[in-house]
Amino acid sequence: MSAELTFVAPRRAKPSRHLADLSMAERRTAVTELGEKPFRADQLSRHYFERLTTDPEHMTDLPAASRDQLVTQLMPNLLTSVREITCDEGMTRKTLWRLFDGALVESVLMRYPDRVTMCVSSQAGCGMNCPFCATGQAGLTRNMSTAEIVEQVVSGARALARDEVPGGPGRVSNIVFMGMGEPLANYKAVIGAVRRIVDPAPEGLGISARGVTVSTVGLVPAIEKLSNEGLPVTLAVSLHAPDDELRDTLVPVNTRWKVGEVLDAAWAYAAKTKRRVSIEYAMIKDINDHEWRADLLGRLLKGKLVHVNLIPLNPTPGSKWTASRPEDERAFVRRLESHGVAVTVRDTRGREIDGACGQLAAATPDS
Repeated sequence: MSAELTFVAPRRAKPSRHLADLSMAERRTAVTELGEKPFRADQLSRHYFERLTTDPEHMTDLPAASRDQLVTQLMPNLLTSVREITCDEGMTRKTLWRLFDGALVESVLMRYPDRVTMCVSSQAGCGMNCPFCATGQAGLTRNMSTAEIVEQVVSGARALARDEVPGGPGRVSNIVFMGMGEPLANYKAVIGAVRRIVDPAPEGLGISARGVTVSTVGLVPAIEKLSNEGLPVTLAVSLHAPDDELRDTLVPVNTRWKVGEVLDAAWAYAAKTKRRVSIEYAMIKDINDHEWRADLLGRLLKGKLVHVNLIPLNPTPGSKWTASRPEDERAFVRRLESHGVAVTVRDTRGREIDGACGQLAAATPDS
C-alpha cells in the first residue's frame, strides 16, 4: 500500500478565480494581464483585506474606468448567505452559505469577552464518515477553494467591523478549521487560506498564526507535510479513542493510520513548531468515557506538549449516541489530570442552533 491515501472529491467546475486564491506576486501578474500597472494589485488587496470592501465605488484610488473590470475579474462573489441564525444574545452566529454550484457550507462566529473566534469549513460535506458527526454522515460533495475558505473569515470580519454583532465594532482574532470537512484532505487550498489569513496586510488579514487551529482526524502524511510549512499554527487531532479497536469504529481512517502513528506525527509536529498539540475527544456515553480509557489516554499523552479538549457529544439527527453523564465526565478529567495531562471541557457554544462541534449539516430552511 502506498504511504499516502488521497481522498478525492467529485469532479466539478471550479469557482471563479479570486484575489484571495493568489499570492501577491500572482495578483500583480493578474492585474498586468488586465492591462493595469502591477501596483494596482496592492491597492486591490488593501481594499479586500484591510478595508473589507468589494464595492468599486469605494475604491477611489483606482482609475474609475478600471474599477468594475478589476472587481469583476478578481473579486467575484463566491458565497451567498442563505440563512443566519443566532444564539447567546447574538454573540454566536451561524451562517449557511450557498456556493456558486449550489453546494452548501456553514461557518460559525463566536464572540467572547476577550476574543472573536470563527469556525470555518474547508469542504462541502466530509468524506471521513465518522458516525457521530452530522457532517461526516452527509458525505463529501467537493473541496472548497482557498478564496471560498478565506471569504468566510472576511465576511465575519466585515460583520464585526460594521457593528453587526453585539458588543461593538471588533476584529476576528482566532480561526479554527473545525467546520465542515477534513482540512488536511483539502491540503493545498487550506494552506493557501492559512497563508492569506496570517500574511500581513495588504497581502492578507494579518491574524496571528498562533490564533489559527487546523484540525485533522489523523492524516499522517499531511501532518508531516504541515510541519514543514513554516506556519506555527495549532494542530488539533480528533482522536476520540485511545485504543485502535474503538477508534477504528469512531474514526474510520484509523484503519489506515493507527493511534500510535497519528500521535507520533503529532509529537513530531510539536517538536518542529514548538506548538502544543490539542487532542479533541468527544465524550460519548458508555462508548469511550470509561475510566480505564482515560488512564490509557493519560499514559499515551504523559510528558508531551499537549492539551486535551473534552467535548460533550452534541446531539445530531438520527444518532444512537448521547453525551456522557456529568459524573463520568468528571471522573475522566480526574484520571487524565492524575497523569499530569492538561485538560479542559469545551464550551458547547452554538449547540441550540446546531452550530457546535459535529453538528454542521448545511440544512436549508425547508429541509
